[in-house]
Amino acid sequence: MMKIFNTNAICMPEIHYMVNISDKLAQIKSMVDAGQYFTINRARQYGKTTTLRQLREYLKEEYLVISLDFQRLDAAKFQNGNIFSLAFGKYFLQTLKRASSYGTDQKFAEIIENFKDILDTANQDFSLYELFEALSSVCETSHLPVVLIIDETDSASNNQVFLDFLAQLRNCYIERDEIPAFQSVILSGVYDIKNLKLKFAKDGGHKMNSPWNIAADFLIDMSFSIQDIEGMLQEYEQDHKTGMDTRALAELIYDYTSGYPFLVSRICKLMDEYISGTERFPSKKSVWTHEGVTESVKLLLSEKNTLFESLIGKLEDYPELKKIIYAILFRGENIGYNPDDRVIDIALMFGFIKIKNEIVTVANRIFETRLYNYFLTTDEVIGDNIYQSALQDKNQFVQNGRLNMRMILEKFVIHFHDLYEDKGEKFYEEDGRRYFLLYLRPIINGTGNYYIESQTRNRERTDVIIDYLGEQFIVELKLWRGCAYHTRGEDQLLNYLDHYHLDVGYMLSFNFNKKKQIGVQEIQIGSRVLVEAVV
Repeated sequence: MMKIFNTNAICMPEIHYMVNISDKLAQIKSMVDAGQYFTINRARQYGKTTTLRQLREYLKEEYLVISLDFQRLDAAKFQNGNIFSLAFGKYFLQTLKRASSYGTDQKFAEIIENFKDILDTANQDFSLYELFEALSSVCETSHLPVVLIIDETDSASNNQVFLDFLAQLRNCYIERDEIPAFQSVILSGVYDIKNLKLKFAKDGGHKMNSPWNIAADFLIDMSFSIQDIEGMLQEYEQDHKTGMDTRALAELIYDYTSGYPFLVSRICKLMDEYISGTERFPSKKSVWTHEGVTESVKLLLSEKNTLFESLIGKLEDYPELKKIIYAILFRGENIGYNPDDRVIDIALMFGFIKIKNEIVTVANRIFETRLYNYFLTTDEVIGDNIYQSALQDKNQFVQNGRLNMRMILEKFVIHFHDLYEDKGEKFYEEDGRRYFLLYLRPIINGTGNYYIESQTRNRERTDVIIDYLGEQFIVELKLWRGCAYHTRGEDQLLNYLDHYHLDVGYMLSFNFNKKKQIGVQEIQIGSRVLVEAVV
């Protein structure tokens, strides 16, 4: 059976094209070898469960690995300590029995039977203390050190029962020199233990301090590097012989995703199963190209999936998060990283942002563009006159299958001047670029896509990269700060043209000088042409 790319649930190396994470597993094992208790907290669909599944196999020769998933325990199992302890014990026993690699060992059979006897005789007094006594007995009699893995820990539905459970795990760690305990405990979920209070408060629970402050820092990078992605593409290439440049495509996919596991696999899956065989990309050879990746990105940005639904849902749940993301995207605010800032902590936990050079930035281009689209498609925004003007004009801008970017700038200048001429400097600084994107979106929507070059996004400058049917356009959006500054902007744009191997670049300047000369002109600089628009 031919392998496929997978974006649903666990990836399996036998049937799915996957990144080789053996280096990451080795790093995690070193933490287990050191007897550390720790959490693996990453955003949704970041490969946590797949990693834990592979970790179980990676460890099983040296450890007795008990891997549980709290999603298997429904809300009724968290009513109180007695019900939870019995449910957890039975789940632990079932998993113990399935540790088939030890099944023929007589000592192991005795461990199972002893644990079963404890549960069979349990009554309403059996609670967390008794449960952990039984678990300690397993750790004491096992011929291998025991590792406990619990996935989806943040699905626990009763905060007090779960906090008591964490407190018992903490006691195991503290007293392990005197009382037999787990070699290592690994908890996994979206919410970090210290941030579970956010979830509990949202669900109506009280706030709390972490009862599991013994956890070691988990600093292993679970994103995919360019080399990781290239390795997966090489495996695909061995099967399909497309002739793709695996390194170049790996770099391009990484540029869009920053290695976010779901996004990497989704782009590949869309190329392989949805785009290949279409009129524009009739063969696999034609789809595994730069144009195929950009087409896949366009499809990804337009689809509904659980990752994007979760992303947007968090903006609705946390208005302060929505506010800071908007400030980064549209106002170009440079927000310094502050580990004590609650909103930044939330944004990191849910995967919205990353920290680069101590500055908060959106996690990847895909998220960034999806978030731009979200902010540009509210009822209030699409009712704006500039958006409606773009809808009326859109059929003029495509000629013989090519986007006429100069005409877009010419029309935008006219509409912007007519609608917002008297708005003032503050409006230009905070909203000018938003209105250009608002004008651009309905023109390219469905055929092209855009993204912001994040390293240029600040209060004074933003570069928009537009892909339209395989052709790229660079539009620099900037605030007018005098002739010398404007000249530097031209030089920066020329450097970008060199990088993207383009001969024509575009510049849109928002000028609040009353004596400005609005309009569009062309400037010939050597062999390149700059089309400059001023509003």
